[in-house]
Amino acid sequence: MGKSNHLTWHQSTITKTDRHQKNGHKSCVLWFTGLSGSGKSTLANAVDQALFKEGFRSYVLDGDNIRHGLNKDLSFGVSDRKENIRRIGEVAKLFVDSGQIVSSAFISPFLEDRAQVRNMFENGEFIEIFLNCPIQICEDRDPKGLYRKARIGEIPEFTGISSPYEIPDNPEIIIETGRMSIEESVKEILNYLKERKIL
Repeated sequence: MGKSNHLTWHQSTITKTDRHQKNGHKSCVLWFTGLSGSGKSTLANAVDQALFKEGFRSYVLDGDNIRHGLNKDLSFGVSDRKENIRRIGEVAKLFVDSGQIVSSAFISPFLEDRAQVRNMFENGEFIEIFLNCPIQICEDRDPKGLYRKARIGEIPEFTGISSPYEIPDNPEIIIETGRMSIEESVKEILNYLKERKIL
């Protein structure tokens, strides 16, 4: 069946600004991007824990977790990867509209896809965090054994090996996860949020 032409957007009675005032902070998406093994999920959860501890409303959207449910019908081919990121952008937008700080931990390797998601948000709501970690370190870590499988051909179209990763042109934050500790990385991100008066 095709897309319906009989849809009307229903405006929420409670606005995003109302939710900001109630929560005592603004909302945004922290878009963690980087190679597999660069520390996206680890850092996203550490930031979420720090925010939660300070009483801020936050949530983590993790790549593997989303593919267990919402996006379980998608493959890792180019078109499905694009659709995966598009859907995540829409979900993240709902979280931001609900007044929360959402951390999105996805490789999201393509510039075009990340730009498309950025355009879904108001100015200042999309915060791209590039986890800059040399592939050798990522491969040495290889927490899920994916690089090893990719090297022997078990995983086709693997980012960094047989599929490209396009480095962000101008991310809001760059975290050098090959040399920075989790604590240092969390502090840098929280400082950014405070400087931008999100917190």
